[in-house]
Amino acid sequence: MFGALAALGNPAVLFFLLGAVAAFARSDLAVPEAVAKGLSIFLMMSIGLRGGVEVVHAGLSSGVALVALAGLSLSFLLPVPAFLALRSIGRLDVVNAAAVAAHYGSVSVVTFVTGHDLLIARGLAPAGYMVAVLAIMETPAIVSALLLARSGGAKARASSTDATVPLPELLREVLANGSVVLLAGSFAIGAAIGEAGFKPVAPLFDGLFRGALCLFLLDMGLVAARRLLDARLLTPALVLLGIALPLLNGSIGVVLGSLLGLGTGTAAELGILAASASYIAVPAAMRMALPAADPGRYLTMSLGITFPFNIIVGIALYTSLAEHLT
Repeated sequence: MFGALAALGNPAVLFFLLGAVAAFARSDLAVPEAVAKGLSIFLMMSIGLRGGVEVVHAGLSSGVALVALAGLSLSFLLPVPAFLALRSIGRLDVVNAAAVAAHYGSVSVVTFVTGHDLLIARGLAPAGYMVAVLAIMETPAIVSALLLARSGGAKARASSTDATVPLPELLREVLANGSVVLLAGSFAIGAAIGEAGFKPVAPLFDGLFRGALCLFLLDMGLVAARRLLDARLLTPALVLLGIALPLLNGSIGVVLGSLLGLGTGTAAELGILAASASYIAVPAAMRMALPAADPGRYLTMSLGITFPFNIIVGIALYTSLAEHLT
């Protein structure tokens, strides 16, 4: 509880709440789309550059490879319990359950960036290589979800055209996604230039980072709340799963991080990644691979329910659990 209250004292979280309150009040407050997109690019460049610099500073090791493998495994396996819960509790058909499950195995860059900033503010700076883990966790959940959809029986396959999309083409589409390219590219640039090369641009990417995050989360609060207001297809069971799944996944990530001997901040960040739900890369992939799935369900669950929960409460809970376990 104390951790959640502390998170509510963070300006970025408060600006997110301001955006949500404005949307619920039917205010005409809006952040221009071009500005929001520019902020997104800036934040991803900043976190990627700093992560690459930190990896060079810390050096590569077998421990880093182990954490990367853990992240890959989480992304591939977490959609399975989500799929089973969505089928049994959420009462979704195979295709929709698989599409939603993909979101809960992949990651949210904005949740990661917000959690990263909150951890640093609490003196629990995560390891820089976690940016690479973020990039690794983007795609495996999509492959896992497609396997779940295709294993759902002839009836489910007949209701979807996913079989017409070759897997290599789907992977190329996902890996060419702007957020993946920008994060991976910025990370590579940061690793190439090192601390000396980063120093001249540090005033931009370090000095303005928190202010840009506040403005970006104001826009995300508006978007998430308006998505929730427009929801028509969510049942109470799906709303409950939109909160229960990140809690379960985040706890698994933190416990795994503590078993791997990670520091508190790094274990918490692994939990944050496991708990986050994608609403950028995965929806684009699902529109291509499972067009029969309803975007109204998977976008509203990931963006309208899970994202606000993680920003306001979840990140603080995963951090507190990491502090207790490590």
